[in-house]
Amino acid sequence: MTGITGKVVAVTGASSGIGRAASLLLASRGAKVVLGARRADELERVVSDIRHAGGDAISIQADVSRRQDMVALCAKATDHFGKLDVLISNAGIGPISKVEDLRVEDWDAMIDINIRGVLYGVAAAMPIFLRQGKGHFINTVSTAGITILPTMAIYAASKNFVRTLNEGLRVESDGRYRVTGISPGFVGTNFGDSMTDTDLKAQIAKRMGDMGLDPDAIARAMIFAIDQPDDVDVGDIVVRPTRQG
Repeated sequence: MTGITGKVVAVTGASSGIGRAASLLLASRGAKVVLGARRADELERVVSDIRHAGGDAISIQADVSRRQDMVALCAKATDHFGKLDVLISNAGIGPISKVEDLRVEDWDAMIDINIRGVLYGVAAAMPIFLRQGKGHFINTVSTAGITILPTMAIYAASKNFVRTLNEGLRVESDGRYRVTGISPGFVGTNFGDSMTDTDLKAQIAKRMGDMGLDPDAIARAMIFAIDQPDDVDVGDIVVRPTRQG
């Protein structure tokens, strides 16, 4: 199945930022979108925007760190639309700090959302994809895992876990499903909201304001990967501002 029209796509972290942009763009291209995020009120606003523009979308409140929520998200797609073609695991947090600061609670949060959240998505969607004989995992990674900077060690490690998982999934797929990793650079989102170090939070906010891409840039990369024929697997896409070093 080539193209976007008629495909059923579930998106985590869909209430804002990249997830919201991807949901809106997918719906405008004819996809049926299932939105998941923790903020139910914001989800409903996105669904309303999509429907107002003539698109087809439903939502479910979902915390990716809870396995049952990911099962419910994927089940909602199949129950309502009869199938699930793509799972975009986009939810993520980045309370960055130097390792020596020992912000262990922040590490735990990143493990829960950035690692377990993706794994729970795989566990929820995989039986559906295998039953259908096709499917597509799109997992948001980060350029932070390509160039490791001070304060980024734990965050980058959580993202590089996903990068490694993507390749493992790909080599195991034997053509039964596709796997794409999207690595954004600086994007103008609320990424900094999860940061507990106020100085770093201010620095990141400034850099995002100076050079951050519109989230639509990342959404277009996701669209490109989904739009390919089923026998074409776009493995890795890096999208960063031209000014980012």
